[in-house]
Formats: sequence, C-alpha cells, structure tokens
Amino acid sequence: MVMELLEQRFPETEFTFTDAGISSTCSTTGAFRLQDHVLSKGPVDLLFVEFAVNDDQDARHGRRECIRGMEGVVRRTRVHNADADIVITYFVNPEMLETWQSGRAPVPAAAHREVAEYYQVSTINLAKEVADRIAAGRLTWEQFGGTHPKPWGNQICASMIDRLMSKAWTRRLPEDAKAEAHKLPEKPLDEKSYFRGRLTGPEEAEIVRDMTVVVPEWSKIKGGFRSRFAGKELLCGSKPGAEMRLRFGGTAIGAYVLAGPDAGIVETSIDGGAYRKCNLYHDYSKGLHYPRTVVFDGDLEPGEHELRLRISAEKDERSSGHAMRVLHFVAN
Repeated sequence: MVMELLEQRFPETEFTFTDAGISSTCSTTGAFRLQDHVLSKGPVDLLFVEFAVNDDQDARHGRRECIRGMEGVVRRTRVHNADADIVITYFVNPEMLETWQSGRAPVPAAAHREVAEYYQVSTINLAKEVADRIAAGRLTWEQFGGTHPKPWGNQICASMIDRLMSKAWTRRLPEDAKAEAHKLPEKPLDEKSYFRGRLTGPEEAEIVRDMTVVVPEWSKIKGGFRSRFAGKELLCGSKPGAEMRLRFGGTAIGAYVLAGPDAGIVETSIDGGAYRKCNLYHDYSKGLHYPRTVVFDGDLEPGEHELRLRISAEKDERSSGHAMRVLHFVAN
C-alpha cells in the first residue's frame, strides 16, 4: 500500500523497493542483518521499520535490548546515508492493546520512541490509533484483523503514513532545493547498541568436534520450515559435547539460529571465561524451526575476542533433542 502511495505521489520517479521483513524476528536480528539485507542494496532514501510487536511477544525484550536493536537500525542507516529519512511504526497485539488503553506505552514502543526522539525520526503510532478507535466504538479488534491485521486494518496504517507524507510535503520544493543531511548525535544512546552489527557466515567457525556446515535435510526433520531458508548451509550439531571456536572483533557476539522442536542448550565462554548456558528453544519452537537471534554477550570491551561454544547435555524439558542450527553468527 505504501509503495503504491509513493508511486502515486511521484509518478516520474523510478523507485527501488526492498522488502526486508522476516516474520518472527526482533530488532536485535534487524540490526545485525541490516547491512546485508537492506543497506547493501544501495543508498537508502526512506526506511520503514517496525519491531514493536516482535520485541514484545517474540523476544520479550526489556528497555535496554529494545534500544540496542532499534538504535542499531537507525544509527547505522544514518551513517550509511546521512540524507536518509526513517519512519518507525508501532503495531499492536492484544496485551499491548490493553497497555495502551490503560494510558501507558508498552516497553518496546516506549524504548523505540526514545530512539526516535533522539534521532528526530518520524513515528506512526498505529497501536494507539487502534486503541483509541476501539475505545470510541469506531473499530473492533476483529475488524482490525488482530496482531497480523487484515487488509482493512493495514489500510489504517497506510493512511496514517499518507497523512505524514502530506504533512511533510505540503509545499512544492524550489527548483534549487537540495537534500540536507540529518544531524547525527555524536554519542549513541547506548554505547553498546548494535549499530556496528554484522553477520558472520557459519563457515567462519573452527569446528572442534561433532559439528558440520551443511544444508539440513528439512524433509526428515520434525517441525515446520519456512521456504525462505531453503538451500542455506547452516552450522549444525546435535550431540552433547559438540564444540566450536570463533574469533571475532567488537563488543557483542551471538547467533542467528533456527530453533525447532529439537532445539538444545548451548554453553558459551568468551576469552576463556566461565561458561554460560543459553537455551535455544523458544515458546514457538514446538511446531516451527523458529528464526531468532540469541546474544551470548553484549557487554564486552572493544577488541579481539574468542568464543568457545559447546552443546550442553541438558535440554529444555519441552525439547526432543539437543540440536543447534546456526544461520549466521552475529557480532557488533
């Protein structure tokens, strides 16, 4: 809908649209994959971003992680192109709807608003619009379409974006008009935000034992599988004690994984430190190889580090195995 709005407003402009949404993923994943999936396509003029719902119901992020992810997206985009305009949208789920109706902002939306205000980024508060209309009796949750809105519900959001465009472009620009770079704050809101985030291929890992980089035989593995991940090589292991090492630079290290019904627990050590456990199994893993990013440590000192990772003999009681399937390692 928004693509059509832009084409109608600027009929002589040739647009390149990049649809980089991945269902289920949060702003942490978004920040780490931004370079490969969005910025690599060219200088981005206008970016629409929404992670309010998935930062809430999927990742269950607190304020810090919401800021680190969203600031990672916003600051990295502005470093990439200082002229880039950004619009942050807040969608809504039932629990968030109740929070808005009680007069409060859910944690993700409040954190994303902090980022938006700091970087002077426009926002579309679809969530509050829906809450207000329902309270006024002009809309029902069923009419809107729920967490994943129907076309009619999405049209409400598109119309709000259209009004934002009208407000921004009320007057015709003079012939000699030039884009003015947005001022980038000297310091980030959080020094450890993921604005230096990047993906590292699974082949970069040094396998110590019982792991391999391979395209999984998904047809033989229990659980739903999304076709967008078909044919991709993953670092896979399923035996307790399987181990790998990875050298990396930066302040954070983690993994972008597909965590299905057999997802296990991994133990990680940074620079020879004590091992920490990380449960890959997610509430939504029961029937789906669920895409999620787990950050093993996001508070390292800048510099070169080594990750040691091994599969634990322990597992979530809901899981049928000890599997780890890594699409990418993520570092900041």
